[in-house]
Amino acid sequence: MPTLKHKITPHLWFDKEAKEAAEFYVSIFPNSKITNITTLHGTPSGDCDVVSFKLAGQPFMAISAGLLFKFNEAISFIVYCEAQKEIDYYWKKLSAVPEAEQCGWCKDKYGLSWQIVPTIMDKMMAKGTREQIDRLTQAFLPMKKLDIAALQRAFKAK
Repeated sequence: MPTLKHKITPHLWFDKEAKEAAEFYVSIFPNSKITNITTLHGTPSGDCDVVSFKLAGQPFMAISAGLLFKFNEAISFIVYCEAQKEIDYYWKKLSAVPEAEQCGWCKDKYGLSWQIVPTIMDKMMAKGTREQIDRLTQAFLPMKKLDIAALQRAFKAK
């Protein structure tokens, strides 16, 4: 099997907003920065900015290359949070399309989908009984932004 020398890097396609979006994202997440911006000239889409950046240490790339592609909910990025305060922070910063909010998913002003998830939820899903997982599921399905205390109550209910 070949060895992977580099991390897998998500590459995001924007109409014209790659640099603006990268600046927005790095302003939200700690340990984040833009590492390079290159403008490509004479492409089929015209001049294209290619932006390399890191979010919480994870490398990303973005390109401003025209209206050919749009984001949809088939791809999302999960942000794991330890506390409700973190969930509230990321939700406030990222959620820009209220009608797209569901089960901890939100959509930002560029159309990119995010899942703002408490770490405890994965633990409950992994260690819970069938009944606990069913109660947890029924609790989170109607939620928009996830509420850790409500999820824990549902999980622990008898």
